[in-house]
Amino acid sequence: MPLHIGIKVEMMSLSMETRLAHSLIPVKLMLISIFHFVNQVFLLSLLVIYCAETLSDNLEKKKESFGEALNGDRLTFAPYKLEFLADKDAKVICKKRLTKEEVAQFRTDVALDYYVQMYYDDLPIWAFLGKVEKDGIDDPNEYRYHIYTFYQFEIYYHKDHVIEILVRVDPSFTVDVTNDVEVDVEFLYTVVWKETNTPFEKRMDKYMGSSSLPRHLEIHWFSILNSCVTIFILMSCMGAIYLRVLRKDIYNLAQDEEFSDNQEETGWKSLHGDVFRYPKCKYLLSSALGCGTQMLAVVVVILCLGVLGVFQPYDRGVLPTALVIIYAITSAVAGFSAVSFYHQLEGSNSV
Repeated sequence: MPLHIGIKVEMMSLSMETRLAHSLIPVKLMLISIFHFVNQVFLLSLLVIYCAETLSDNLEKKKESFGEALNGDRLTFAPYKLEFLADKDAKVICKKRLTKEEVAQFRTDVALDYYVQMYYDDLPIWAFLGKVEKDGIDDPNEYRYHIYTFYQFEIYYHKDHVIEILVRVDPSFTVDVTNDVEVDVEFLYTVVWKETNTPFEKRMDKYMGSSSLPRHLEIHWFSILNSCVTIFILMSCMGAIYLRVLRKDIYNLAQDEEFSDNQEETGWKSLHGDVFRYPKCKYLLSSALGCGTQMLAVVVVILCLGVLGVFQPYDRGVLPTALVIIYAITSAVAGFSAVSFYHQLEGSNSV
């Protein structure tokens, strides 16, 4: 599962609002390592691309929502200027001379499979920072590392809405960072707008099955079905065992009360004084039952909302926010269940 680390650069706009020609729509970005855990040094690559010495120099931070804060998302505005229906030729973002330390950091990021994840009008975009040339090379020490310096944004629109966005890299615009030597680099991007017949309501369909999307909302139906079948089989086996053991006692209970009163209690009935007695820690048992009931209520409500389509793949922070709100509301369920069960144990002595 990808490790999401870094900052997102986000263009702020409402997806449903009508676009005007040349109106600015923001872009979000974050660096991601697919397979590796890394430290905060990776931010150097992002700062170099935008010619910023620190995050506060050229990158304006976006105010986080409650859900984004719960997710740990740090959104920052990117310097890409993608106005609606405005094509752009090669535009320079940053031009500088990379130091040996910056070259080494870029090489490390490329080796760790870092890629850039951006959002434009709530639509996701992915692009790798660079590539590793391994063809025909057996020794890893001889691999060649290159970073991409030219991003081509291809944006599709329908009427006044953005439908799809793609980012492509030009293999001819790369910089070799294999050796620790200073090198001149120029980061550029272009923008091309194209019309499409896809309606706005279906623009998220192609992203639903993407392997690069977060999978925290994916429902594993086979696992759920397998668990349910396993529980049903176990309960059936336990029920059959109990019926076989207690069949004679159950038959005796079904007889006339008049005859059963004169008979001495045998079997499991003679243990009722030990088995059916009140537990010692009534408060603890009641609290545990109330918390369990609350958890069950939270799971049921979240599953229902998910089936109804409330949680969309890129409604960032909606799921954590819903969890907090539903958990707070269902606390009443926990309190009622705990008090009701304790009242049953204590009878008239309960408070």
